[in-house]
Amino acid sequence: MKNYLLKIFSDAKNKFEYLNDVDIIFTIPNQVDHGDLSTNAAMLLTKKLKKNPREIAEEIINGLEYDESIISKIEIAGPGFINFFFTPDYVAQIIKTIFNEKNEFGKSNIYKGEKANVEFVSANPTGPLTVGHGRNAVIGDTVATLLEWIGYDVEREYYFNDAGRQMRVLGESVRVRYLQLLGEEIEFPDDLYQGEYIIDIAKLLFDENGDGLKNNDAEEVFKEKAEEEIFKDIKNTLNGIDINIDTYFNERTLYNEGKIDDVLNQFKGKGLSYEKDDALWLKLTELGNEQDKVIVKSTGEPTYRLPDIAYHINKFERGYDLMVDIFGSDHNATYPDVVAGCKALGYDADKIKVLIYQFVTILEKGEVIKMSTRKANYVTLDNLVETVGKDVVRYFFNMRSISSHLNFDIDLAKKQSEENPVFYLQYAHARIASILRMTKDENLSASIENLELLNNSSELNLIKKLHQFPEEVRYSAEYFEPHRITNYLEELAALFHKFYTDCRIIGSEEKLAEARISLAVAVQIVLKNGLSILSVSAPEKM
Repeated sequence: MKNYLLKIFSDAKNKFEYLNDVDIIFTIPNQVDHGDLSTNAAMLLTKKLKKNPREIAEEIINGLEYDESIISKIEIAGPGFINFFFTPDYVAQIIKTIFNEKNEFGKSNIYKGEKANVEFVSANPTGPLTVGHGRNAVIGDTVATLLEWIGYDVEREYYFNDAGRQMRVLGESVRVRYLQLLGEEIEFPDDLYQGEYIIDIAKLLFDENGDGLKNNDAEEVFKEKAEEEIFKDIKNTLNGIDINIDTYFNERTLYNEGKIDDVLNQFKGKGLSYEKDDALWLKLTELGNEQDKVIVKSTGEPTYRLPDIAYHINKFERGYDLMVDIFGSDHNATYPDVVAGCKALGYDADKIKVLIYQFVTILEKGEVIKMSTRKANYVTLDNLVETVGKDVVRYFFNMRSISSHLNFDIDLAKKQSEENPVFYLQYAHARIASILRMTKDENLSASIENLELLNNSSELNLIKKLHQFPEEVRYSAEYFEPHRITNYLEELAALFHKFYTDCRIIGSEEKLAEARISLAVAVQIVLKNGLSILSVSAPEKM
């Protein structure tokens, strides 16, 4: 429907050049009697044309050339809104499109030929993935899928650092546990990693080497074994929620290939760095930020900004048209420095899109479960999946805006009732499958030959919702808002349940019954397509 309006307005620009001066947007009116779509274009033109907006609206309407078998009427409402009413027959034709496109319905090639890199998870290999990492992982993977649905060639990337203090502490943690297994009475310091997984790694080394490592340094075999085992665990966890990473990028690569030195030399050559207090500073104030920041400490160790700038330059060199970074809210004040650094070196910073998500609170029986990674007092992503299932984890992490704090209610997540949105949607899909089995027993099947018979308000409202799916996918992808898909699916399922209550299938006249079956099939296809974006299963039976 929206595409048809865009076409006739585009044609009208030949008559009314002033239509080129406004961004014509069509929205769904809040009230059904205000039509199917509406635009405020006339009101936006009032100042330029110095006319009453209703007068402008009337002029636009008179200049539009449209097919009356598609648009039944156009009205002016309020101060100058133009409301469009589509014919029921035209509205119902979307069912034919859905039947033809099936699992491709909702996809587009708008960005075909463009490459996107989505970097997410990116946890250093110091322990199992927690629920906090889980939200990052699910958001990143869903954003990547949405971008694929609008035509991007997407690469999923995991960036990590296996050097630095955290990894040294990890190696020391395993070394001390290993020595304890050898019978040495050594106190385990509080500042080491406390998790049971440290003991498990130490046991592996003990089983493989006996006491042969008791004189080894923590930086050697202990850290290496820990990284190997933890990464194996991380990859298994991601596979368990249907996430496959294309590229694992190690920060150390940037040092080995001289990329860090290249960036330092470029900043120096442009006069954007200076020394103070034995440290090297970046002139971020000259780049539009509030204050200069250290990029190399007095110890000679770079701050995060330097390798992150080098890493993004590496992405630019790999030819991506879009680079998406998924960060927790603790990065909110720091990523602008990286973007500014890239821009200062001549790169198109508009290609970088940083998504900041809020953190997760786990609730059980109304109580908050407190978590601390270092003390191993946390809920792992594996634990969560084992408790509530992959589908629920994927859905719950997507069902709120990433800018909103997420309360993950374990009790709700485990419910097998319509209170649980995952159950509600899967039940809708399974219910349609059940209806199709029953209609088959009655020798009834879907037919798209008599769609004009679908003119009940419950039928039309449901069909109009189907029209919205491709646009919801595009909007969700372009604005990086996966929660819009969950909202859409829940609204679609609610409209389907109302349709099924109001409109009998079995017992209706045969042609009407077959048209209604076709509508049910179309809804089932869209439900399945939407759930597939979220990587949530669509069962045939429940």
